Amino acid sequence: MPVKLALTLAVALTLAGCDGRGAKVCDTPSTLPVPRFVSLKFGEVYARKGPGEDHRILWVWRSKGMPLEVVAETSDWRRVRGPDGAAAWAHKRGLDGRLTVMRVKPGLAAMHAAPKDDARVVAWLAPSSVATLEKSEGDWRRIKASGKAGWVRAGEVWGAGGPTPCRPRED
Repeated sequence: MPVKLALTLAVALTLAGCDGRGAKVCDTPSTLPVPRFVSLKFGEVYARKGPGEDHRILWVWRSKGMPLEVVAETSDWRRVRGPDGAAAWAHKRGLDGRLTVMRVKPGLAAMHAAPKDDARVVAWLAPSSVATLEKSEGDWRRIKASGKAGWVRAGEVWGAGGPTPCRPRED
């Protein structure tokens, strides 16, 4: 089977993802759900046209911790989508399973003391800021940035998607 056909078939199977039966192991090369969120492990990660070092570099991500959404995968490569919607392939060694969020809207986002709109504001999240996702509760996300922790509505940050259910791996 030609390499290009095999790669296309592998990506198509990966894009099928998980079907929602609630199992913890997915039928993907990583056994994790696709789509899912990850973050940049290093301050410099190459975004490539295809899954392999022989594919040209499209750009370089330079924001350690920035959330990315895995939309397809092979055993060593992940097709990821950034907050701007642009997608490229990155090697799994440059990605981290830690969940983060990013403020992609203009203006500040209020971080509340509790998951309620009328709760006291404890800090403000600036545009393009990255924060660690600590907890999800309904439409609210508890985040931590620059030593301050608080609650923001999920729609105020990118990368705050909930867990993706998957189907059992068939070995």
